[in-house]
Formats: sequence, structure tokens, C-alpha cells
Amino acid sequence: MTKKNTKQILRIALIVGSLASLYFVPWRLVKAWVLPLPDTLQEQVDEAINHGFDGMILYVDKAGKSPLFLASGWHNRQSKIPADPHALFKIASISKLYDAVAVTKLVNAQRLSLDKTIADYLPEIAGRIENAGEITLRLMIQHRSGLPNFTDAPDFWASPTKTFEESLSLILDKPARFEPGEDYEYCNTNYLLVNKIMDDELGYNNFQFIREEILKPLHLQHTYESLSEVNLEEVMSGYHVGHPYDLKEDEHGMLATAEDVGTFLRALNDGSVFAAGEQEIYASVYEYEHGGWVPGYQSFAKYHKDIDAVTVEFYSTTDPKLINWNLSEIINNRIVKILKR
Repeated sequence: MTKKNTKQILRIALIVGSLASLYFVPWRLVKAWVLPLPDTLQEQVDEAINHGFDGMILYVDKAGKSPLFLASGWHNRQSKIPADPHALFKIASISKLYDAVAVTKLVNAQRLSLDKTIADYLPEIAGRIENAGEITLRLMIQHRSGLPNFTDAPDFWASPTKTFEESLSLILDKPARFEPGEDYEYCNTNYLLVNKIMDDELGYNNFQFIREEILKPLHLQHTYESLSEVNLEEVMSGYHVGHPYDLKEDEHGMLATAEDVGTFLRALNDGSVFAAGEQEIYASVYEYEHGGWVPGYQSFAKYHKDIDAVTVEFYSTTDPKLINWNLSEIINNRIVKILKR
């Protein structure tokens, strides 16, 4: 076989392989990817609704320009209330950034140690968690603990736990996923325990600490711990494909406006959220951007260093196969392309 023939066969194989892979990609994703890039960000946000999202909010803070507040679709589908860019939204795992900053402040104050373990901080449950004597606070923050994930329990999202004890019970006496520090696996149990450790050290709910040490200095007046603190009418409705009801009233932790999340993320990345000595600690343990998912709510917060811009995207429709998650990431990338153009 000649070298030319070999190249032709390889080229054909690559084309066939690409076509075969496209067969398994939902066409909604293909369409979102190949559509011509809109001229404006508002057009891109509107396009998200055409792709099947009930509502979307976009906040952009680009250095040297006034922040942008954009929205499309519904704030409440049943009442036909248009999406509001200043609405409250369930930010889900974006809250881990706030938790990691809070831990950093407590470590800097020498109230916590990144190298102490579950056995040190929570001896009452150490015997029921594999490797409790080796899983440090640092490893939990970094998702390198090997702990089983309590939200992976069967049908968890159909009937979520309401207390620390209920959540913890889902992983007690379960085998480790891997040896501490040997791998990475995103795991909500890590931050379940991190929050408990902070509560125990402080002697009160750690969100009070977050409010005093993070929210107030940054003048973030629209970030809340739970639904119990807010007017439900200000919360954007959330929908899950195949589920007929609005999920707004389901309790899933922190809520915030896109602007508040964006202001926090800017401070996280430029270091203004930190006191002396804290930024070095944070940089050694956690990341500077995050996404969040709970039924009905997808959220993204990212800093783009090359254009000195923060983007926050909220999407109010989720689905069982996470197609909407992948779809939203395509839209997010298109938003950045428009900003760079």
C-alpha cells in the first residue's frame, strides 16, 4: 500500500468517524453550534429561548464599560411575566466559591487548618467514613477526597434531603470512590462536611460569616442563604423537562442576582475580596469560576482574563439527560465570541 493510499484511507476513516459521532449528538446542539453568530448579545440571548429555554439572564461586566443586563423569555411562564435581568436565581454550586473564600479567611485567621482531617474535625462520624483520618480539609475543598457523593443517591432530586443529618446518612458506611488525593471527582459531600466544619468552629451558621466577611464589604445586598429570606415573586421560575410544575418553591440553597454574582466573581479574580495573606491560600486550594445545577436552574460565572470581562449566565430550564447543560455551554461560548468581536 502506498503512502498516498494510506493517507486517503485515513482521511475517509476520519470523515466516516465524524459523521458517525454526529449521529449520536442531539441535533439541538448541532444547530446551536453551526448557526451564524448574531450581531448582538441580546440576539444571542433571544436565540437561547428559540433553543428551548424558558428564560435566560445574562450579565456582562467588561472593564471600561457599563455593565450589561440582558434577559429573554419568561420570569414566570404561567403568569406570562417577562424575564427580568435583576431577578433572584438559585445559584446552586456557584455557592462553593463563597464557601472556599470563607474557609480561606478562617484558615488565614488560624481558626481552621487545611491539613487537619475529618477525624480531627468530626470525630463523632469518623468511624463511619472510610479514610476519615487521611481526608483533609484541603482535599475536600479540591474534590480530591474520594468521598461518595450524597446527591448521587437513587431518586435524590425527586425527594431531596432537608438536613445535614439526612444528607450525611446517604453516604455513611459507603466505600470510598478512591484513595484520598489519588484522583479528582466532583462531590457535593465534600462541601456538606466543609460547611459543617465551619459551623462547628464558628458556633453559628457559616452564612452569617459569609454575609459579614464577604457580602457586606462588597455591598452585595441581593445574595441570600435560602428561599426563607426572600420574596418568592422576585425569584425566577425554574422548569425541568418532563415535570409539569414550576420548581421555584423547592429549597436548594443560595440565591442571588446575576449582578451580585458578577460583582463577587470580579472581586474574587482581582483579589479585592481577600485580606492580606488570603489570596495565596485561596489560590492553592480552589478555582476562580464555577457552574451550578439544580432542577430548573443552570448557572455559570466566569472571568475572561484576555478581555477583562466577567460573564454570568442563568438558564431556567433543565433536563434529565443534561442536553440543556451542553446547550448552554455552547451559548456561553458564543457570547464570549461576540464580546471579543
